[in-house]
Amino acid sequence: MLSMARHALGMRIAIPLTALRWFIATTPPSKKAPQDITVIARPPAIAIGATIDAMGTTIRASASIKIEQIEVAPEQLRVKVRVANIDLKVLGEALTPVAALIKSGALDLSKPGNLIKFLPKKPDVLVEAQDDIIVLDLMRNPKIRQNEKVRRVLETLTPVVNVTGISTDGDFLILQMRATPLGIPRAFNAARALASG
Repeated sequence: MLSMARHALGMRIAIPLTALRWFIATTPPSKKAPQDITVIARPPAIAIGATIDAMGTTIRASASIKIEQIEVAPEQLRVKVRVANIDLKVLGEALTPVAALIKSGALDLSKPGNLIKFLPKKPDVLVEAQDDIIVLDLMRNPKIRQNEKVRRVLETLTPVVNVTGISTDGDFLILQMRATPLGIPRAFNAARALASG
């Protein structure tokens, strides 16, 4: 509680990673979703591991992820991510091309952005990929972009308060906030439209 209060004084929201782990553990499993997800603080980054299926090959993957920058607006949900310490291990005795590629060590995992460039079908949300930096804009996803509730919530909140960065400190996920009191009238109008519509 003291850590959460200390961060709150600095306009930061501290979320215990234990809560995030609990949420992951209690989420109903899906056949296509990653399995055995682990979340560990590696300040200022967060280390995430999971078992995934890649073209018939079971892989244990892990990486450190650091959120370099966040830009949130009604028309934009842009996130700049630095990915490091990537590790891929083939589980079992798979004899697939993917397994052979990983075991050969031919992949330069220190520059994941360059690997993403060569994907035959890139995600809609991908803006930029270079070396260890990946830039995403979630509003490029049609389901998010066309969701009126998401848009109206952003129109209500972003004029007043915004998330500018995410990091870790101890076993906490830290959300750095920025308050803009002058945006209250605009947020009030957006909230009134959300309530009436």
